[in-house]
Amino acid sequence: MSDRRSSAISYLLRADHLAKNIANLRLSRAIRIGLTLSVLGLGFPQLSRAQTSPPAHTDTYWRQLAFGFASSIVAHEAGHVLMSYAVGAHPYFGIDHGRPTVYSGIDSRLHPHKQFLFSAAGLTTQALLNEAILDIPHSGGSAFERGLLAGGIGTTLFYITLGRNASVSDITYMAKTSSLSKTQVSLIFGGISAIQAWRISRNPRYSHFFASATGDGATVGLSF
Repeated sequence: MSDRRSSAISYLLRADHLAKNIANLRLSRAIRIGLTLSVLGLGFPQLSRAQTSPPAHTDTYWRQLAFGFASSIVAHEAGHVLMSYAVGAHPYFGIDHGRPTVYSGIDSRLHPHKQFLFSAAGLTTQALLNEAILDIPHSGGSAFERGLLAGGIGTTLFYITLGRNASVSDITYMAKTSSLSKTQVSLIFGGISAIQAWRISRNPRYSHFFASATGDGATVGLSF
């Protein structure tokens, strides 16, 4: 009788573990799809609330937007550098497959926790920057601010999709130096960015997110 009970308990535990894995997989896919749709949704101009439209000078608007996006990337890398110094390491710059890369200067085998903090610092800095923009009361809605928000969400989207398995990917190193899997790390940062993208889509200050007003209506896309 005890053997049957043990077998039944063992079966239930395996079934529960399998169910959790399936649920995590479905949730991961849902987060990725939701985040992608949220980011893409920002690109459609809203025709209402004309008072929140971007400045009329198209070239200036796109320059400010691009500068904001680039500033978000700089903040990401600065977060890595500052965290490396904070844990007593010496970061340095190098090239990985033709791409400029910030290296931690940390031996991840001896100090996995320090490496985890370094790897998480970039995306965390961008997430905190976006949260500050969305939470601190101010007029808001400028092209530069929109670029910052887009940079933070876009970088996260890249790291949890195309850049997820790269040799120097932040997601890869966070998984290597912690008890979290790549899927769990992706869910954490992807979930934060998905919520931020949803909040942006609901905020009238960010109407016409990627549409620049002109004398004849609105222009969508980049001008060269």
